[in-house]
Amino acid sequence: MGLKRKITEFVAGLFLERPTQDKSYAELAQQLEEAGQSIEARLSERKYTEFNHRVLTHIIGIECWGQSRLRVFLGDPFVQDEYNGYRPARDVPWDELVGQFASTRSETISLARGLNSASVAPDKTVLHNQLGSLSARAWLRYLQTHASREIMQVR
Repeated sequence: MGLKRKITEFVAGLFLERPTQDKSYAELAQQLEEAGQSIEARLSERKYTEFNHRVLTHIIGIECWGQSRLRVFLGDPFVQDEYNGYRPARDVPWDELVGQFASTRSETISLARGLNSASVAPDKTVLHNQLGSLSARAWLRYLQTHASREIMQVR
């Protein structure tokens, strides 16, 4: 394993795995819900710009791609793909896109609760294209922190 990969996996462990090791899927679902409400509040105060649209489609695309990886923990087959195929089109109206974020986040929260119901083992992992193998808890944190970071660009 190369040095770059070792560093990436160390950082993923530090920022994604470690903060979730003592959290339940229910707690992570709650964090996703709270962060989603904060994002929705920010979006309600923002208007369409090409840049804002690009940021929000990126957030939604990553979240939908992450959902496909979370479903692997629940028995779906793993598909090695990129997030671009999940990203909403450029012509989706802003108001519709804002609603799409809300429904996408709601689905992520449902998946978190499903992981709890399925008693997914904490040591089971699914590959992230850049960060290496992540646990389901780390995937949930990744989706929550990614959206919360990226939304700050929306002006």
